[in-house]
Amino acid sequence: MLRKIHLKLFRHVQIRSLKQLILGSFIVALIPLLTLLWQSQNDLAKLNDNTVKETQFFVKTAGTIRNLESMALDIERLLRQHFILPNATLKQLNDDSLNMFQEQLAPFCQQLKKSDACGQLHRHLIQLGNYSSMTDKILLDAHLQSFRVAVSALSDDVRDTVNERVSMQQDYLSELQQKQAWSTAVLTILSLTLITFATKLIIKPVDKLKSIIGAIAENQNELPAKSSSGPRELLAVEKDLFSLHQRIQQLEKVRTALLRHASHELKTPLASFKEGCALLAEEMVGSLNVQQKEVVNLLQASTMRLNLLIEKLLDYNALLQQAEPSIEQVESAKIIQECLTQNGLALKQSGCEVEVNVQADAEEIPTDAELFRRILDNLISNAVAHGAQQTKIYISIAIDTNNVILDVANHGNEISAEARTNIFEPFKRGDFMRNDRVVGAGLGLSIVADCSRLLGGSVTIVDVNYAEVCFRIKLPRKNA
Repeated sequence: MLRKIHLKLFRHVQIRSLKQLILGSFIVALIPLLTLLWQSQNDLAKLNDNTVKETQFFVKTAGTIRNLESMALDIERLLRQHFILPNATLKQLNDDSLNMFQEQLAPFCQQLKKSDACGQLHRHLIQLGNYSSMTDKILLDAHLQSFRVAVSALSDDVRDTVNERVSMQQDYLSELQQKQAWSTAVLTILSLTLITFATKLIIKPVDKLKSIIGAIAENQNELPAKSSSGPRELLAVEKDLFSLHQRIQQLEKVRTALLRHASHELKTPLASFKEGCALLAEEMVGSLNVQQKEVVNLLQASTMRLNLLIEKLLDYNALLQQAEPSIEQVESAKIIQECLTQNGLALKQSGCEVEVNVQADAEEIPTDAELFRRILDNLISNAVAHGAQQTKIYISIAIDTNNVILDVANHGNEISAEARTNIFEPFKRGDFMRNDRVVGAGLGLSIVADCSRLLGGSVTIVDVNYAEVCFRIKLPRKNA
């Protein structure tokens, strides 16, 4: 439900700038907090008014009941004095006391509402109003006793009323606290929802830029669709990224074409040059002196290097042209043997032995045969060219839960931590000279990395206890 609401809001909310986006998000997140603050202030004001009202009632009631009790004692004392010594002065004091008691009792009883003592007191006051005609002391004592009991009952009613009002005040406070708790919970959820919505408004265009940058980094031909709305600053950045991608695509086409044409154009004259050097070295066109042989040897070495560079360039160019791998079940041991056969002469010249270890469950693996062969071929060539001679080269293939793991390890100089950071980049060469003294093109390990990437995997340099250098390729176990 919330997701549908978010989608509707995304369609209707139009953000023109980053400033508007951030300020709007801040305001949206503040709305529930301001609402909660306003409600809290409103509830506190009501509680304060109620507390003041109840406090005034308690103070006024306590004062009135004390006055009534004091006046009741005065009435009883004056009535007894008048009974013993009747005179006009005492009669006037009695009449005034009874009237004053009646005047205070009437509004007080209206506040108490439910009090039987009030009715009793009114009846007793009427009876006591006829004190002048009372000649029997026992009768007077009975009326005064009943009057005292009624006043005491009134005090009890006042106490009960106060306790009831206090209980009502506590109930009101509990209800207010519960209301405040529910309001806080609801507004907190609303605030989190609005914050989530505001966060998505901010993150969505940034994620779009990240996806575009990722597509450019992966050299994808198609980028995500252009945004039709959003902050103008981010739309400008997105437009620049599309222009950059278009320019990169143009440069990539130019580079590929240059590599293809240059490599092919160089092969023909290079073949002639190589053949000429071979004829000179074999003295097919005449004998050579020592200096001439030295020059011919230099020419042959340079020819071999140039031939290696062109072959690597052609291989790298072919790799760039391959868009998608063709995954199928291949025999890993067979491909290893083919690569060893292809590099047999170089292995024999270096005096290196190859130890192959293929796990039983890795005899058939899902991969692209040609890309896997290129990975193995370049790693074996690298081990022969840069590893220690007269040592072992180790090739192992294993399978774990999610990956096919290929390790190619050799003895020799360890690769420094600094060199590991960029050794898989094109045209990057290691710190040590090749065993054949030929300066390499710096494309072998780059081809390994690109082939691994095309297969959805990765290549890293790992430390093992049986060799100084070990390249580990992890390829996902895709279904053929």
